[in-house]
Amino acid sequence: MMLRKCLTVAPLLILVLSVFRGHTLTCRRSEYQIGDQCCPKCSAGSRVEKDCTDFGFTSCLDCDEGTFMDRPTGRRQCFPCARCDAGSGVKIKTACTTISDTVCEPLEGFYCTDSSKNGCVAAEKHSSCQPGQYIRQQGTALRDTECSACSDGTFSDGTLFPSCQPHTQCEALNLQLIKPGNASTDAECGRK
Repeated sequence: MMLRKCLTVAPLLILVLSVFRGHTLTCRRSEYQIGDQCCPKCSAGSRVEKDCTDFGFTSCLDCDEGTFMDRPTGRRQCFPCARCDAGSGVKIKTACTTISDTVCEPLEGFYCTDSSKNGCVAAEKHSSCQPGQYIRQQGTALRDTECSACSDGTFSDGTLFPSCQPHTQCEALNLQLIKPGNASTDAECGRK
């Protein structure tokens, strides 16, 4: 008796699942769903003005200035273009078009501290080396300047030296040492 109930329930369950499966709408990648209908997407650089109907296709409009759409879409609004704000240390590398967003890059003398798929979002000014240091690695758009301390017998005022300079040897110039050099200043020499 129990076996007979299982056999009659199984076909009923299959029938119910088949009915529910038939009610789900799956649109193709080139379409978007609106209600119980699949409409063709608008092409990149445009947006939906009116959805398709049984009697007509989707109506599309070009993206407005300052907006973009980088892929086929069923959206009614294009994305706003990113702004490259000099106050954030960035400038325009590639201007926004109707099919691509603005790409920003660091200002001259700055390096990127926050990036996204569309370039640099924020940048900071390269560090300056301090007196007694030299520029070990010049800063780039992707990394800050690296400074290192001068070794004994050398100096740097912290500006543009790619290496520390040796202290002037007063005796070798037939001069008298007035003030010895340190890491940030050269030796001072005078007449004997």
